[in-house]
Amino acid sequence: MEREDLIQKWLDHNLSEEEHEAFKKLDDYHALTQLDQSMKYFKAPEFNVGEAQTSVLKRIKSKKKKVINMPLVIMRIAAIFLVTFGIYYFYSSRDITVTTLAAEKSTISLPDKSLVTLNALTSLVYNKRQWKQKREVILDGEAFFKVAKGATFDVKTDLGTVTVYGTQFNVKERDNYFEVICYEGLVGVTYNNELTKLHPGEHFLIRNGKYIETDITQVPAPSWINNESYFKSTPYSEVISEFERQYNVTIQLQDIDTSQLFTGSFTHKNMDVALKSITLPLQLRFTKTANTITLIRE
Repeated sequence: MEREDLIQKWLDHNLSEEEHEAFKKLDDYHALTQLDQSMKYFKAPEFNVGEAQTSVLKRIKSKKKKVINMPLVIMRIAAIFLVTFGIYYFYSSRDITVTTLAAEKSTISLPDKSLVTLNALTSLVYNKRQWKQKREVILDGEAFFKVAKGATFDVKTDLGTVTVYGTQFNVKERDNYFEVICYEGLVGVTYNNELTKLHPGEHFLIRNGKYIETDITQVPAPSWINNESYFKSTPYSEVISEFERQYNVTIQLQDIDTSQLFTGSFTHKNMDVALKSITLPLQLRFTKTANTITLIRE
């Protein structure tokens, strides 16, 4: 959900529980709440008609004329202008954060018309004001990029940086998992101060601090774009985590080795079909209670 939409729903006191959690993850969450608290103390002074009338009559009787202090008025107007401009500059120059909730995907257009599709439970941060000087985003989660040609474009994550000029690629960074797949153009991946260049179809994968060899990809885009998660020789724990993100559920395991490798896929459109896809190959059965799913070995 766009940052502006979250803020507007917050101002309208119309945030759902999940949206409220996403709102609290905004970089300027504390600044917004502090500003909201401060504005509560601004109120017009109470007006007493009787006292005002008495005061006016006294002034008329005394025939005293009050001279307006123009310098003071100008200073007050200038102060109001500065405060207003300061608030505007503060918000217009800050980073923009876009987040997705569980079971949600979102495509956004960056200032240069580059397109980014965010997978579930992902956040992307960029600075619109400084975009012409520095095309840079900060990613936490997974996203597919279609970058417009131009100056260097950097995707920064906790585990590494991806640098391109105009191309299509996928970046996934979750916990101790860092994967970059190039689909078009040339991608540079910097990890531990070492640069690796990827051509179309090539992967760069780090799992638990170790580099993993992968095969060339023949597809034009990641499978999750088409609402399907695909895995090849992937630890079962990662399959479970991705299922939880796509369906907003909690999975409990009974006597199941999560380090065993899984090859297969599951759809994002039908939970029952998806559950069979990740359980039958491993001879598991499942039970469902509300938003909790338990997997049991046969």
